[in-house]
Amino acid sequence: MASLNHLHLHVKDLAASRRFYERWFGLRESAVHHGIVFLRDDTGLDLALAPDPKPARLPKWFHVGFRLPTAKATRELHRRMKRAKARRLGALYDEPDMVWFRAYDPDGVRVDVYWE
Repeated sequence: MASLNHLHLHVKDLAASRRFYERWFGLRESAVHHGIVFLRDDTGLDLALAPDPKPARLPKWFHVGFRLPTAKATRELHRRMKRAKARRLGALYDEPDMVWFRAYDPDGVRVDVYWE
């Protein structure tokens, strides 16, 4: 069975985007090809960050999501991001079957973080 393992984003500030995904989601550089930095997580997902001074505007509905292993991990990440004054951090929603929040990367891409 195939699995989704690659996402490609164009970013204005490669260093800022890289720091965001490394700091908050544990991605690490796995390769650099033609100026595109590939960050990989522990499951093998590759996030390709391509420098672009004028990235195309994404639709308002577009977002990426990170599912965390526990409700506690989701609450803790939100707490850490809030303490660090992460850019455009949304409220934490804590429901019996789902804990989630939204944040935005340096280019304004919506990032949903959740446990369910």
